[in-house]
Amino acid sequence: MSWNIHRAHLIRCTSPWMKFCTKRFNSASSNSRQAFLETLEGQTGITCLSLNRPQSKNAISTTLLKELLESLETAQFDKSIRVLILRSTTEGSFCAGADLIERRSMSQVQVSRFLSDLRAAFGKLETLPMPTIAAIDGPALGGGLELGLACDLRVAGHSVTKIGLPETALGIIPGAGGTQRATRLIGLSKAKDLIFTARMLSAKEAFEWGLVDYLSSPESNAFERAVQLASQIGNNAPLALRAAKQAISRSEDLALEPGLDFERASYETLLSTQDRMEALVAFKEKRHPIFKGE
Repeated sequence: MSWNIHRAHLIRCTSPWMKFCTKRFNSASSNSRQAFLETLEGQTGITCLSLNRPQSKNAISTTLLKELLESLETAQFDKSIRVLILRSTTEGSFCAGADLIERRSMSQVQVSRFLSDLRAAFGKLETLPMPTIAAIDGPALGGGLELGLACDLRVAGHSVTKIGLPETALGIIPGAGGTQRATRLIGLSKAKDLIFTARMLSAKEAFEWGLVDYLSSPESNAFERAVQLASQIGNNAPLALRAAKQAISRSEDLALEPGLDFERASYETLLSTQDRMEALVAFKEKRHPIFKGE
C-alpha cells in the first residue's frame, strides 16, 4: 500500500485492481464522500471523478447526486484537468442507476427536484470543457448508463454483462437523457430497440451497438484502459482539446456554414497561444512538444 498527502489529508490506495495511487481534491475524509475528484499519480492532467457508494453499486442517492454536482462544478473551472475519467472506486461496479429504495420514500415534490438536479448534473458533465471518459467496470443501468452517455467517450470492461435502459420494465421511461443521448449516439431504430425491449447488453454487444467506444482486454479492466486512452488524449495541447470539443459539440446544433464559421473562430483563437508556438518549435527540433495549456 502507498500513501499520498494532499490538502492535509492522507489517502490510502487499498484496491488491488488500482495501479495508480490518487490524491483527493475534497477536504472530506477518505471514506465519507459518495462522489469526489482525485488526481492520478504520475499522470499529468488526468483526474478521476470517483463514485464511492459500494454497498449499492453506486446507485444515485440524493447525497451522491449533490456531491457529483459539487465535483463537476469544481472540475469545470480547473484548468489543470486535461482529461476527466468517471469511474467507480469499487472493482466490478459503475453505476446501477437511481436508488429505488430511497425513491420509494420520496414525495412527488422530492422526486421532481431529484430529476431536475439529475438533469442539471448530467448536462454539466456533458458540457465540461475538457474531454471526459466513462470507465464502465460493472452494471450501467438506467441512470447509470445515462451518466455514461453524458461523457464524451465510454470504455467498458470486457466481462461486463449489464448495460441498458430497463425503465419500461419498471413502468417509466429513461428520464435523465436516455431517449435523447442514446438516439443521437446509436440512431433512432437501435435506441427504440434498446428502450422498448428493456434488454441488457453485454460489453461486447454494447460495443457492437455503438454505445461504448472501447473494450478492455480480458486481463485488464475499463479503468486501466480508460487511463491509457486519457494519457493518449492528454499528450495533446489542452487548449486545442477544449476548442475541438466545443466545435464538435456545436456541430449538432448548427447548419454546416455556421458550423464552419464557428470552427474557424475556434481555430483562430489558438494561433497565438504559447502551446501553438511550442508545437512549431518542437516540430522543427524533432522532439515531442511540452504543452502547458497557455
